[in-house]
Amino acid sequence: MNPITTQQKTALLPMIICCALFFILGYITWANGALIPFVRLAFNLGTDLQAFFILFASYIAYFFLALPSSWILDKIGFKNGIVLSLFLIVIGALVILPAASKLSYELFLVSIFIQASGMALLQTAINPYLSIIGPIESAAQRISIVGIFNKTAGIIVPFVLGSILLKDYDTISSKIQDLKVGPEHDALLAELSERIHSPYIGMAIGVAILAIVVFVVKMPDVDVNKEEAVEENAYVKKKSSIFHFPHLFLGALAIFFCVAVEVMAGDIIGTYGRLLSLPPFFVKYGTAFTLGCMLVGYFIGIATIPRFISQQFALRICTLVGIAFTTISVFTSGMTSYVFVALLGIANALMWPAIFPLGIKGLGRFTKVGSGVMIMGIAGGAIWPLVYGYLKDTLGIDFQHAFLYAMVPAYLYILYFASYGHRLSETRISK
Repeated sequence: MNPITTQQKTALLPMIICCALFFILGYITWANGALIPFVRLAFNLGTDLQAFFILFASYIAYFFLALPSSWILDKIGFKNGIVLSLFLIVIGALVILPAASKLSYELFLVSIFIQASGMALLQTAINPYLSIIGPIESAAQRISIVGIFNKTAGIIVPFVLGSILLKDYDTISSKIQDLKVGPEHDALLAELSERIHSPYIGMAIGVAILAIVVFVVKMPDVDVNKEEAVEENAYVKKKSSIFHFPHLFLGALAIFFCVAVEVMAGDIIGTYGRLLSLPPFFVKYGTAFTLGCMLVGYFIGIATIPRFISQQFALRICTLVGIAFTTISVFTSGMTSYVFVALLGIANALMWPAIFPLGIKGLGRFTKVGSGVMIMGIAGGAIWPLVYGYLKDTLGIDFQHAFLYAMVPAYLYILYFASYGHRLSETRISK
């Protein structure tokens, strides 16, 4: 039987499971937006830069775990890899509990890193799977569909965690600043830190149940290497290393900057709102506004790619829109500035769905390892907020201009990849 026909008959079940998994990924990933103001308050941190290490711990795991994740998937298979990744997420959620009780920021960061390690394994498995279960030309559409579930979870989580962790944020913040270090001060911090217990216990239970479901359900496995090898030409078959495909590494760098601008718009917006002196509502729930705009972008992608525009053209348009919205946000003030940061969600939505398939296109049997290289680029979410924090807190640059200096170079590189970088290996592969 033709393997493509088999995939078409079994595509629905993998898509449903992938949608559920991307919901979990979105919930945990975008929880950072609520955690940043929470940890700054609960752990009595002095600067935004210190709080941004939540993002560092969350995203740097992808850099270290992406390639080992490819090796793990080769050894234990796609389905078992998903189960293992979910249980790593459960362990990370449980480690958060003693970290909060002991007011240990270091242990808190370790718990976030453990969760992110599970998510790195999960991302390495799912993204090539989505690209391979249908035509590569419509991969951006499939990734957009699961992206809707991912961002819907991201919209929900600020309201769930924000209402629990950041309740009476201004009042408690004023009390902590007014109290001298002592028993009363420590008791208030301890009471605040206890708020994290119930949501993360609930998260651990929910993810554990999903892991059991995935383990029990019969789920077709796609041999990525085998499926891609069918399409290999003479050029690809002669190659013994992924280093012969420059577009892959340019794509990984594009993912680096793609995640960087996503995190800047989605997780930093609460800090941005606070610095604009907006009401607490916009500080608590800023991530939800950005992700709501990303949902709009995903729906645009589903409707237009590849029917009306190619994913390369969509990527170029998105970068130009991102530069325009960033510039407007920097040279306006108050609510107008805040709204244009949120609107960056529309510009950012189609970047990952377009970049990932372009980066792994034509890799043949190197697709799985190439996926690991691409996933390493998620480290952009770890590095870029620290760059922004350094510009703002250490160099003393105005927070809006620091935002401009961080965002525009990232968009310009993605524009280069969309226009030229993705084609560097194309001539040789297509021969």
